[in-house]
Amino acid sequence: MTLINSVTGQVDSSELGLTLIHEHMRVRSESVYVQFPHLYDEEKELSKAVEQVNKVKKLGVKTICDPTVMELGRDIRFIEKVARETGVQIIAATGIYSYHYIPPHFQNRSIDYMADLFVRDIEVGIQNTSIKAGFLKCATDAQGITRDVEKVIRAAARAHKRTGVPIMTHSHPRTGTGLMQLDILLEEGVDPKRVLIGHTGDTDNMEYILKVLDHGTFIGMDRYGLTRECTTENRNTTVIELAKQGYADRMFLSQDHCCSIDWYPEETPARLFPKWTMSFVLQEVIPELRSNGVSEEQINLMMVDNVRRWFEGN
Repeated sequence: MTLINSVTGQVDSSELGLTLIHEHMRVRSESVYVQFPHLYDEEKELSKAVEQVNKVKKLGVKTICDPTVMELGRDIRFIEKVARETGVQIIAATGIYSYHYIPPHFQNRSIDYMADLFVRDIEVGIQNTSIKAGFLKCATDAQGITRDVEKVIRAAARAHKRTGVPIMTHSHPRTGTGLMQLDILLEEGVDPKRVLIGHTGDTDNMEYILKVLDHGTFIGMDRYGLTRECTTENRNTTVIELAKQGYADRMFLSQDHCCSIDWYPEETPARLFPKWTMSFVLQEVIPELRSNGVSEEQINLMMVDNVRRWFEGN
């Protein structure tokens, strides 16, 4: 038994149930929102999030992990509102999402200073609330391991070791950054069973994926509906093959869906990625996996058991 911080209080790891491991209630450009708040409609954004979460709740989802952290516009009160309006358990993260740089505030302070702030989010509360983070998040994209990115990864590792909460990453498989992240995390003494290398499913390069899995970590096949890096068909083929090879106990299925995101004009995401919803995996992907030999036991591992094991560390 492990108690996990959700935005509405602690939940037992045995009570997580059907879980979407990587979904965002809202993504905002923090600096734009602070300087030009008239561009944003809080009620409309809340309505979109509640609609998406209620839809997956009807499909059996009990828990959602939301890895929205600093630089993605994290607003813990917003996430709490969605959880309370829907009754779905939402687990929030702490960390920093950066592909290359961090603010001078952190550039000119130590790794342990940053780790202390992550620990505070986990043990005291986020944004001067009593709502606590349940996992850690860091990111490495095509820019690779810059000095600032390395600082965040090491701070996440140290906060993990002090608190015991697991680590989720954003990675860029085409440039091999998942392996780079693992090198740093393992150097810091992190147990690979507590690590989820996110977005591993953005490639169908089995050689790379198996190298990541060889470390004993979990992987995120977690961007279903986004087809720029990898088509749905290729994502499915990869999951089916990995399941055949016995890796269902190491994979998570999700969509990295953003109920609203200000990175693009409002109509753009739906035009470019019409299948990118929070329910795509449950409504279309899992039936396709079943029809291609993925068993109910394997689906249960990917959607229920693995998240418990990630939080519990077994």
